[in-house]
Amino acid sequence: MFATSIAGSLPKPEWLAETQKLWPQWKAEGEALRQAKADATLLWIKAQEDAGLDIIGDGEQARQHFVHGFLEQVEGIDFENKVKMGIRNNRYDAMVPQVVSKLRLKGRVHAMEAQLLRAHTKKKIKFTLPGPMTIVDTVADRFYGEGEEGRIKMAMAFAELLNQEALALQADGVDIIQFDEPAFNVYMEEAADWGVKALERAAQGLTCTTAVHICYGYGIQANVDWKNTLGEEWRQYEKVFPALAKSSIDQVSLECMHSHVPMDLIALLKGKDVM
Repeated sequence: MFATSIAGSLPKPEWLAETQKLWPQWKAEGEALRQAKADATLLWIKAQEDAGLDIIGDGEQARQHFVHGFLEQVEGIDFENKVKMGIRNNRYDAMVPQVVSKLRLKGRVHAMEAQLLRAHTKKKIKFTLPGPMTIVDTVADRFYGEGEEGRIKMAMAFAELLNQEALALQADGVDIIQFDEPAFNVYMEEAADWGVKALERAAQGLTCTTAVHICYGYGIQANVDWKNTLGEEWRQYEKVFPALAKSSIDQVSLECMHSHVPMDLIALLKGKDVM
């Protein structure tokens, strides 16, 4: 009756990377690391098929972090001189790279994982990318300008790069492309105003199924503490769902497990597939 799939990421084996860390360090380098990433991806493809899932993902095994895994292939970003910055509206501090010049893709970002995934399952496949608004909230800007105007300009620049990779993933045989936008639950007014527009730019021209995943963040202590302040009803989705319902995005993936999200909010997504 319902097609089953994971949201996106799966835990990395300890022989691939550090465990229990938000930005884990790899256990190998060079060609050995490339092969280890491929091996971990293949293991999770098999595990998902064994579990009977209908739609298979790569488990994000080749990425240190869901945002930084994309940024590593973008020109104009300084990873050598990271700075401490409050992200998710200063919920917690992170060491983030800096945007220092015009953004361009160095080449393909996720070709290895996507092509490996397509070659090793006959089922539908889904691939995840960070959404433009969330990327903006996970880098320090030294180029596009201060204030809301600079954030919007940078989000649209990232959306163009995401679109390039998304179109290439579609050509690799990906059936569903999902953009992850946890920032939509943090900057609700901005998400409805320009975040959804940036998301649509990232998905422009795609003929495969498009999706957006909105969650309440990783289970780190800073997020747990924040969730404890949200009260008996979590109604963040209420502000962005109407904008998403009017958008060209096909599916919306929600976080409801162990949360206080009123299920009737899903009615605001009339016309969309809900995961």
